[in-house]
Amino acid sequence: MRLFHLLREVTVEYGLRQNEFAARHGMHPTDVRALICLLDAERAGTDATAGWLGERLGLNSAGTTSVVDRLERLGHVARTRDARDRRRVLLSVEDRAKDLGRAHFGPLVEGTVALLEGFTEEETAAVRRFLGGVRDLMDGGEGR
Repeated sequence: MRLFHLLREVTVEYGLRQNEFAARHGMHPTDVRALICLLDAERAGTDATAGWLGERLGLNSAGTTSVVDRLERLGHVARTRDARDRRRVLLSVEDRAKDLGRAHFGPLVEGTVALLEGFTEEETAAVRRFLGGVRDLMDGGEGR
């Protein structure tokens, strides 16, 4: 149970940092989660549409449109037509949002990377397996 409680402490603290970031930059906490989803999609090479984002955030179409409109107005997200299918609109995170995220979360990311450098490959694999397993449990086993 101690591991579960530590995981919960980390997620609560990370959520507070996300909320702080949102408040500092005139966003709703859901906006920050949307940016994270879009950055993860970019990293994975996944085309992100409004429908895809809504599913990830658990929002209906109107709620998703509100989030995307807000992020677009703030200059954090761009909508572009898919070159392969002009009916689809793809979402991407603008460099401005990435820069703001790096400024706020960069020290945490760098500290985490430095912390993991002290782990053996086996320890890192165990951490990855644990976190991936918890994610899958929360995801209903469908994987993201």
